Amino acid sequence: MPRLSRRTALALPLAALPGLASAQSQAWPTRPIRIVVPFGTGGGTDITTRVLAPKLSEILGQPVVIENRPGAGGTLGADVVAKAPPNGETFLLATVSNMALAIGLYSRLPYDPLKDFSSIAPTVFIPIGMAISSKLGVSTAQEFIALLKANPGKYSYGSAGAGTSGHIASSAFLSRIGATAEHIPYRNPGQTYLALQQGEIAFTSDIPSILAPFHQAGTARLIFVATDERSPVVPEVPTAREVGLGDYKAYSWYGIYAPAGTPAPIVTRMAAAIEQALSDPTIGRRFDEMGTPAMRGWTPQRFEDFLKSEIDLWLPLVRASGARAD
Repeated sequence: MPRLSRRTALALPLAALPGLASAQSQAWPTRPIRIVVPFGTGGGTDITTRVLAPKLSEILGQPVVIENRPGAGGTLGADVVAKAPPNGETFLLATVSNMALAIGLYSRLPYDPLKDFSSIAPTVFIPIGMAISSKLGVSTAQEFIALLKANPGKYSYGSAGAGTSGHIASSAFLSRIGATAEHIPYRNPGQTYLALQQGEIAFTSDIPSILAPFHQAGTARLIFVATDERSPVVPEVPTAREVGLGDYKAYSWYGIYAPAGTPAPIVTRMAAAIEQALSDPTIGRRFDEMGTPAMRGWTPQRFEDFLKSEIDLWLPLVRASGARAD
């Protein structure tokens, strides 16, 4: 056997590294997985991810831990993941807010949604509805619009943070009807709901299923859903078109991303695990009951292309609204 030079011997482990990295990716996961939810507990992002996490843990054979990192409309948590090692241990539960809307809301984002993440898969589609406080003394969309127009700047609305889909939905609504109101961002979605019921804010825009209990209890009233069809959760609530708002629409979506540079085998396996979890009948029924249908049948490439199209759609609308988050 020929004798190897010192230089050749040292080079052999380096040459083997690509194969070693590939083998490690194929064996993934070998450690617990963290999904960063960049919003507080109790909101739609938190609830839907916690529905999904146990099934992902079962499929992948490792604990899937949810870590809430709220702040700055979901951009703080997104930045944490953008800067995390691309080793398959950290993922982001992202929304249209911090991946598309934020581009037009912040003068400078600490991350690039298209360059700093690897797209994995969407999870659920989120219709948006508007609820008003019962303490206002009005009960229909038309009455509420008249109240806002008669009292410029008197009322306020809340959201789970500046730049969230709820913020933009409410801002776009005000622009559509030609009225003004003060935006109050809350760090935790629960604070928004409490403020709505107590009359500290006049209205908020959020997932109909989350607002439905307040609507049914009479502490708040859903006045419309901003989608083409009525929500099966609250079928008595009209659509935005039905109350005279024309083609006004508001929605969000949630999806899983990894730090850019995450190995392709990890991306592929995580995407497959999400698809398998979303295909579970129990989870599918749960999301349907929440009025947030699962987004099944997506590939990472399709999800990446979808984000590009969402940025193209929402960026002009955000800029036209004049809404800012900094």
